[in-house]
Amino acid sequence: MKNPVSSARIEGLDTLRGLAVTLVVLHHYVLFVSRADTFGWIGEVGWIGVDLFFALSGYLIGNQIFAAMRSRGEFSLARFYGRRALRTLPVFHAMLALYWFWPWFRAGLELPPLWRFLTFTQNISLEPGTAFSHAWSLCIEEQFYLVLPALALAIASLRRSLRWSWAAIALAIVAGMLVRAYTWQELVHANPRGSRNYYQYIYYSTLCRFDELVAGVALALLKNFHPRQWRVLTSRGNLALGAGLGLAGLAIWLFLDERQGFGATVLGYPMLALGFSLLIVAALSDRSLLRTTRIPGAASMALWSYSIYLTHKQVCILAARPLAAHGYGPGSPVAIAAMLSLSVLSGWVLYRCVERPFMQLRQRYLPTNFKPR
Repeated sequence: MKNPVSSARIEGLDTLRGLAVTLVVLHHYVLFVSRADTFGWIGEVGWIGVDLFFALSGYLIGNQIFAAMRSRGEFSLARFYGRRALRTLPVFHAMLALYWFWPWFRAGLELPPLWRFLTFTQNISLEPGTAFSHAWSLCIEEQFYLVLPALALAIASLRRSLRWSWAAIALAIVAGMLVRAYTWQELVHANPRGSRNYYQYIYYSTLCRFDELVAGVALALLKNFHPRQWRVLTSRGNLALGAGLGLAGLAIWLFLDERQGFGATVLGYPMLALGFSLLIVAALSDRSLLRTTRIPGAASMALWSYSIYLTHKQVCILAARPLAAHGYGPGSPVAIAAMLSLSVLSGWVLYRCVERPFMQLRQRYLPTNFKPR
C-alpha cells in the first residue's frame, strides 16, 4: 500500500526550509563567532528560522497522521515511531558522539549530562552557553513527535467531533501565552538574572515554544478534514503570502524593538506562528509566487537542512581561530565566505554519510505508516 501523503517535493516548502536553515546559520554566526552586527537585523532575528522549522514540522507530521487516519489502511503507531527514529536519531547520535568522545570538538564548552540528550530533555532548564546547546529545538520536536500521534488517536478512539480537536488547538495556544506571561512576570521582570532566565525558562522551554508546532498541526487538520475551506484558502495563495509576510514582519519588529519584553514574549510567538502558517499555505497554493518561483540551491539546502543545522555552529566556532591567525577576522568577507561554505559542506557530508543511508533503510523496511496487509 502506498502512503497517501505524496513524497514529491514541493518547491515552495523547499524554499521555506532553505530559508529557515539560512536564517539560523547567520544568527549563530553573529552570536557565537563574529559577536558583531555582521548581517544587520537579519542576523539579529535569524533565530526565527527555528520557529519556521517548527511550523513546517507541525504541518508535515500532522498531515502524515491525519491523512493516514482518513485512509482505509490501518495506521501503525509503532511504524510511525520507527520511521521518525530512522529519520532523526542516527544523525543526531552521530553528532552527539562527536561532542562526547572528542573533547576538542567542544572548543572548551561544557557538555550537559549525556542522559539529557538521550532522553531529549536537554532543553528543560537548559543553561545557555553549553556545548551542543542548539539541540534544544530537536528535543522539543521529538517530544512533539511522541505526543501528537498518540493524542490524535486517543481523540479519534473516543469518537469525539472535530470541535474537540480545534478546542485543543485553541487551548494550547492560549495556555502557551499564559505560561509565558506568568514566567516573564515571575522570573524575568525586575529579576537580576532576568535575561538568563528568559532563555532558560522561556526560550528553551517546551511549554513556551510550541506555538508554531500547534499552528502547523492546525493547517494539517484543516487540509484533511475541511477540504472545502482548504480549497478556498489555497486558491488565494498570493494573498496568503502577503498576509504571512506582513504578520511575520510585525512579529520581527516586536522582537527587534524589545526581544525580551512582555508584549513580544506573550504575543510575538503566536504572531510568528500565524504568519509562518500563512507562508506554508502560500507554498502549497498552485498559483502563488512562493510555489511557482524556483530559487537556485533551495532544494539542496532543504534536503541537507537537518544535517546543516546540527553541524554548522561548531564548525564555524572551530574554523574561526585558524582563519583569524591568518589575518581573516570573523567580520572579513573571506572568513564569512569560508565559514558559511564549511557549514554547507559539513552538512552535506553528514547527510551523505549518515542521514541518506538510514533514509534508504527506512524506505526499504518501513516505507509507510501503515500496517502491512
